[in-house]
Amino acid sequence: MDAVISPTDHRPQWFTVGENRLKLVHQAGDRLDALIELIDHAEQSLQLYYYMVDDDAIGRLVLTKLIEACQRGVAVELMVDSFGSNGSPQSFFDPLIGAGVKFGVFSPRFSTSYLVRNHQKMTIADNRRAIIGGFNLTKNYFDQLKAEDSDKDHDADWEDIGIVIEGPETQTLTAWYEKLSDWVRNDNGNILALQRMVRKWDPGQGSFRWLLGGPSNRLSRWAWSIKKDIEAGSRLHLVSAYFSPGQGLLRRIARVSKLGGESQLLLPGKTDNAATIGASRLLYGYLLKRNASIFEYGAKRLHAKMVIIDDAVYVGSANFDIRSLFINVEMMVRIEDSAFAAHARQLVGGMIEEAEPITNDLHQSRKSLLNRIRWVLSYFLVNTLDYSVSRRFNFGLRKTDRIAEAKAPDQQS
Repeated sequence: MDAVISPTDHRPQWFTVGENRLKLVHQAGDRLDALIELIDHAEQSLQLYYYMVDDDAIGRLVLTKLIEACQRGVAVELMVDSFGSNGSPQSFFDPLIGAGVKFGVFSPRFSTSYLVRNHQKMTIADNRRAIIGGFNLTKNYFDQLKAEDSDKDHDADWEDIGIVIEGPETQTLTAWYEKLSDWVRNDNGNILALQRMVRKWDPGQGSFRWLLGGPSNRLSRWAWSIKKDIEAGSRLHLVSAYFSPGQGLLRRIARVSKLGGESQLLLPGKTDNAATIGASRLLYGYLLKRNASIFEYGAKRLHAKMVIIDDAVYVGSANFDIRSLFINVEMMVRIEDSAFAAHARQLVGGMIEEAEPITNDLHQSRKSLLNRIRWVLSYFLVNTLDYSVSRRFNFGLRKTDRIAEAKAPDQQS
């Protein structure tokens, strides 16, 4: 049994895999320090892509740092998603452009690719150091800055995970960034060119694999890789902000624990979209019957994306919902190393210590006829409609779950 380390005490630790060094950064301060350190120490180039960059304390801090880097002679490029960053006006980015930063917007006009989100998050420095993960450049992902905010709302904070990588593997990430940049400059909005680019991408072999997903009627390559690892594995730890996979993946996840292996899922107990929680809860009964362990994280809104299968660790931007599995442009890095996997499992174990176990009794106490109808509708909505539409529907989930839990306090562990 792996030792459990509290997330608060889980300090970043460097690991060497091949010729590369890497560390997980979980706490908000550690993630911010790692990001700013990359920017401040860049000597030749900085390449950033983020789904969301907001005009707030974090967005302004990062933009200021990028302008400073540009002024000291670093070649800086920033790309954002047109939908994710639509809350920030063009005037917010104008000082960057004026300073000489190369700025691009993924699918800025309505086209066949407009409904495809580029959901990735990455910063690359000097083709040697990088950070990727699930977090965006907004203050809600870095809650320690809120102490001075007059409008602070810690219920809106996100729990997330990033990974810092130093070494030659970063060159593969740079190669992908440059392909993406070329598409934004020359083929922006061309969905067929985007599909070809994702389909022809070589993820690499060995201990590191840079796995993409993108608009396709087939399962994304990162999800296909996870599926194959699950089929051969006996220990599964999954952390996902949105969990509503299709039957194929669901059966494979359940098969691990059904055959006597270990299957632990850490899912949100708090989020900004109640329908996504309802969609997940529809699947709990199937998983619990097959001995899977499910936990709901409620200290913050869970946004992390990490999967550990035996000695393989996946970290990146993808969730376990239809949009991430088939539609959005996503990246997950797969790292195979036993020591690093044990470290990642300890981190997940610490988060689980802060989460609520979903027992059969608790699940049954929530499983009223009305709630089951809500869960079915939620699953339909999040797997059919756009996320931004489905988030407007909560079907009274938050209220009814509080009532159910209040009626059965002795059933919770």
